[in-house]
Amino acid sequence: MASAHIDTFARDRLPPVAMQPEFLFELPELQFPERLNCGAELLDRAIARGWGDRLCVRGAGLRWTYADLLAHANRIAHVLVGDMGLVPGNRVLLRAPNTPMLAACWFAVMKAGGIAVATMPLLRAKELVAIIDKGQVSHALCDLRLADELQAAARACPVLRQVRCFNDPSPQGLEAAMAARPATFDNIDTAADDTCILAFTSGTTGVPKATMHFHRDVMAICACWPGHVLRPSADDVFIGSPPMAFTFGLGGLLLFPMAVGASTVLLEKASPAQLLEGIRDYGATVLFTAPTSYRTLAAHGDAIRASTLRRCVSAGEALPAATRALWKQATGIELIDGIGATELLHIFISADESRARPGATGTAVPGYRARVVDAEGRPVPPGTVGRLAVQGPTGCRYLDDARQAQYVQNGWNLTGDAYLMDEGGYFHYQSRTDDMIVSAGYNIAAPEVEEALLQHPAVAECGVIGVPDEERGQIVKAFVVLRPGHAEGPEMARTLQEFVKQTVAPYKYPRAVAFASSLPRTETGKLQRFRLGQADAAGIAGAGTDPREATPSTDRKVAP
Repeated sequence: MASAHIDTFARDRLPPVAMQPEFLFELPELQFPERLNCGAELLDRAIARGWGDRLCVRGAGLRWTYADLLAHANRIAHVLVGDMGLVPGNRVLLRAPNTPMLAACWFAVMKAGGIAVATMPLLRAKELVAIIDKGQVSHALCDLRLADELQAAARACPVLRQVRCFNDPSPQGLEAAMAARPATFDNIDTAADDTCILAFTSGTTGVPKATMHFHRDVMAICACWPGHVLRPSADDVFIGSPPMAFTFGLGGLLLFPMAVGASTVLLEKASPAQLLEGIRDYGATVLFTAPTSYRTLAAHGDAIRASTLRRCVSAGEALPAATRALWKQATGIELIDGIGATELLHIFISADESRARPGATGTAVPGYRARVVDAEGRPVPPGTVGRLAVQGPTGCRYLDDARQAQYVQNGWNLTGDAYLMDEGGYFHYQSRTDDMIVSAGYNIAAPEVEEALLQHPAVAECGVIGVPDEERGQIVKAFVVLRPGHAEGPEMARTLQEFVKQTVAPYKYPRAVAFASSLPRTETGKLQRFRLGQADAAGIAGAGTDPREATPSTDRKVAP
C-alpha cells in the first residue's frame, strides 16, 4: 500500500520480506484498513465516541480529559510540522519521565506521520548517541529537566537538527510555541504498514537494536491481550512503574486504557512506596509492574486490600511461583502474568486470574501462536525444554540489522527464552538462551557494563555476568582485575559502582563486585563467562587465581 512517508529512511531499511516472520491476522478485530493512523484511531476516535469529557490522564498537578489531550497533541503536531520542519517519516526522539506531556508528544508524532523514538530518562549521552545514530533521528522533544544528556549527545550527532524542550518557561520552550498554534490538526493519512515506532532494545553484545513497528501493530496489541486477558472497562484507572519508553509501559499505561475510554495515572517516579501512594490517592484499579515491586508491595497487604485495586499485571521478568503466592496471600488478588518482547511490542503469552497456574506464564494470547522448538526449529514434545517460538499480528523487524536472521527463523520469532510447554498448553519459563541479564525487568548486556568498567583507570580487565537474586531475579555481578597500585576492597567496589552509574544508565551498574588475579579465557583470549557463572554458583567469588569478594551494600534507590 502507498506509504505516506516522504522521508523513506525506515521503509528502505526494513528487513527483506523473506526474513520477516509470518504475520497472523486471524481474529476479526485484526482486520485493519489499508489507511490507518493509530494516533487518530485512539485519540480522535475517542472524541467521536463521545469520550471528550472523560478523564484521560493524570500526573503531578495535572488532570486532562480526552479533549484536553487531543488539544495538546494537535498543538504539538503543529509545532513539529510548522516550526520544526517535520515531514512524514522523520524520527522524533522523546525524552521525559512518564507525564501527560510525554503522552501528548507521543500522539503528536503519530498524528504528524513521524516515527516516535522514546528513550528512558536514565540513559546517558553515550547511549543516546547510539540511538540517534542508529535511527538517524532528526528531531527531539525533551523535558527540560533531562536536557543536559541530550544536549551532550546532540553535539556528537549533527543529524539531530531540531530540539524543543517542554516544561521550559522561556520563549524558546515548546509551550510558548504551542500557544501560537490551533487546537485542531489534519492528521497525516498514513498507511497501516507505515512505521510509527522505533523501539530500542539492548543486544547481548551491548549494541542496541531498533525494532520497527507499524500503525497496525499498535492497534493489534490493543485488540489481543487487553480484550482477551485483562478485560478492562471504561471506569478503570491504570497505574504502574514501567517507563513509556518500554513497550510494556507504552501499552499498559497509555494505549490500553485509551482503547476502552479509561484513565491512566502517569507517575514520574514509581518506586513501590510511590506506587502504593498513587494507588491510594488516585483510586487506581489496574496495576502494571514487575515481580520485584510486587514482592516489596506485599508487605503492605492490608493497605492494598483496603484500596480500589482489582487487577495486577506482572511482566518484564519471570514471575516466581513464590511471589505469586505471596501476593495472593497478602492482598487476595491473583496476579496476571505475561511475557512480551520489544520485538513483538507487547504480551503474547499470559493467563487471566481464573486460568492462572503457579509456575506457569500462561497460554498463547488469542491472535498469537506459540510453541517450543529444538535447535533446528522443530517442535518438541510437551515437558521438553527448548526455545520459545511465537507468531502473531506483530513480530520482529530490526532496522538494518544482521541480527534479524537470529531472531526470525522459518517464519517464527525466537525470543531468546527457554521454555517448556505442559500437556495443557501452559508455558513454563526456564531461563534465557542467550547472555542477556534480566534484572527487575530491565535487559542489561554484559559487554556494555564491561566497557564502562574498563574506562576506569584502576581496571585492567573485567567480566560481567548475571547471578540469581531472590528479589530482582538476577543482578549484575562484575569480576574485576585491578591494575598494579590499586587496592581491592569495599571502597574500590563502591568507586567502580558509582563510576558505572555515571557512565551508563544507573540500573546497569554491578550490584556485586568480586576481585580476581585473572579471568578465565580461551586460548584465543575470549572471555569465558560461563566459567564465571559456574564459579559463582559453586560459591567461589571469582574464577581466576585467588579471587576476593568485595560487595558493599546495594543501592536500591536506582531500582524501578
